[in-house]
Order: sequence, then C-alpha cells, then structure tokens
Amino acid sequence: MQERSTSVASALVLGIFMLAGLAALGYLLGKAAIDFRQMERTVTVKGLAEREYPADVVIWPLQFTEASNDLGALYTRLDDNTGKIRAFLRANSVQPAEISVSPPAIVDKSAQPYSSGGGNEFRYTATQTVTVYSTQVENVRGLMNELGELGREGIVFTGNDYMARTEYLFNRLNDIKPEMIEEATTKAREVAEKFAADSNSQLGKIKTASQGQFTINDRDSNNPHIKNVRVVSTVEYYLSD
Repeated sequence: MQERSTSVASALVLGIFMLAGLAALGYLLGKAAIDFRQMERTVTVKGLAEREYPADVVIWPLQFTEASNDLGALYTRLDDNTGKIRAFLRANSVQPAEISVSPPAIVDKSAQPYSSGGGNEFRYTATQTVTVYSTQVENVRGLMNELGELGREGIVFTGNDYMARTEYLFNRLNDIKPEMIEEATTKAREVAEKFAADSNSQLGKIKTASQGQFTINDRDSNNPHIKNVRVVSTVEYYLSD
C-alpha cells in the first residue's frame, strides 16, 4: 500500500514538473513570436541624388550641300569645301584626329522615277558631312557661332537634318557613381529616421537595399551641353519600439 502511495506521489510531482515545463515553453514561444513580429516591422524609403555636370564630349556634324549638272565638277567642289572646313577647324585648335569625313550622298535627279525634267534644275545634288568628335566642348561650342566665315566662302550648311544634329555626351559616370550612391542612401536614411521619430519607433538595421538606374538627360532643350545626372536608391529598414 505504501509503495502505491509513493508511486502516485511521484507521478503527481512529475506531472507538475511537466505542466510547468510546458507553461514555460509556451511563454518562451509566445515571446519569440512577439519578438519576431517586432523584427518584421519595417519601413521602405527612397533617396534621390541629383547633380549637374558639363558634357565631356561633343559630336558636331557639319553637313553641307552642293549641286551641279557635271558630276566631276560636283566632286571637285565637295573636295574643295571639305578642305576649307578642315582648315577652319584646324586653325581653331581642333586636332586632325578629331575630324572625320563621311562619303558624299549623291542624288541623280534624272534617274528618279518622278523626275520633272525641268531645264533649270541641277541634275546632281550632293550632301557631305564633316564630323568633329572632341573633348574640347567649350572650344567647339564657340566655333559653332563662327560658321558665317565658311558661309561667306560659298558653303551651304544644312541645319534641319536630324542626322546632322549636335550631340553632347557625359562619359564620367563611373567616376561619380560612389559619391552619388552614398548621397542617395544618406537621404533615404534621413527620411526613414523622420518616419521612425513620427511613429515613436527606433530605426534599426537595413533589411534590403537596391540601387536604381542612373539616368543622364539634358538639363533643358536650350542647354544640351549641361547634363542632369540622377539616381534613386530604395532602402528598407527594420523598426523597433
């Protein structure tokens, strides 16, 4: 009888310990779940870095036209005018390696299917392009205002051809990337800190971060030689009470 009482008491004590253990385990699991949910409180913000830089390369096509009824004479005039343009550019500090000449585009109007056959019309017309590719952006921009000097020598430039428009390039993106990414990330953190303060929270570590694509655009249509460079970084932070 005494042995039976001892067994019951042992079982009772064991049961009490098991219940206490399960209760403690339940408490710990519940607290862990709460802590996990608190860790998952996040805020996602964006930071913008935007700067202006001068272009470092200019591509300047000088396109001109000639017309004649004599094909040989037409080519001679093209060569003469190309020589005048080269001389003008070299006299104004444009290096020979920065000058290229494309083959002329010749049109024989008598060979066109809808030729009018007018007696006063030149049979041949030609378009020639001399292109400057230079890092001397400001020097070349100054020369653009001096084309009247060549015009007075009988060269007729075309100014409304899309293929002959001047382009400005910015090739130093890799040099400025680190600073701009740092600036965008710093601004994103400032926004996150303001959000955390307004919500009575503490800003934690970064959960995820992504760098947006860099974009390079003309500052405006009148100043294509000034480039607007921008990047947006997206950062997700943990929040805590």
